Amino acid sequence: MTKVNLLTKNVVCYIGSECRSKREMPSLYPHAKGILSALQDKGVDVAIASRSPTADIAKTFLDKLGIKSMFVAQEIFSSWTHKTEHFQRINRRTGVPYKAMLFFDDEDRNIEAVTKMGVTSILVGDGVNLGAFRQGLVEFSRNFASSENKRK
Repeated sequence: MTKVNLLTKNVVCYIGSECRSKREMPSLYPHAKGILSALQDKGVDVAIASRSPTADIAKTFLDKLGIKSMFVAQEIFSSWTHKTEHFQRINRRTGVPYKAMLFFDDEDRNIEAVTKMGVTSILVGDGVNLGAFRQGLVEFSRNFASSENKRK
C-alpha cells in the first residue's frame, strides 16, 4: 500500500490509496480534493510528507490524480526515515515555522514525534474528512494563539 501525507503551510492532510502499481488508478479520500482546492484558493502552500517503500508509485499517483502541481514541496522518501526528517526538510525549503503547521496522520508515532517539534498534529483513521479538518483548525488556532501569547 502506498500512502501519501499532504502537508500545508498551516494545514496538513492525509490521503491514501490501495494501489500497488503504476498501472492502477489511485483515488483520494472523499473530502481530500475539496480541502486541497480550498487551501489552494486561499493561498495556503501545500507540501507532501510521505514515507513509502514505493516512492516512485506515490509520485506517479500525484500525476494521475492531477494534483502534483498543488505542492510547493514533495518530501517522499522510499526509506523508513522518521517523519521528523520530512518536516525538517519542508521547514528548510519553505521557511514555515513548525508552530505554523498542522499535520494529519494515521500513525500515533508520527503524531507524537511531529508534535514534539511544535507542529499541531491530529490523528485520523481513514484520511482527512471535513470533521477532522475542522477539529484540526480549532486545535491549530488554539495552539498558535498560545505560542504567540508566550512570546509577548
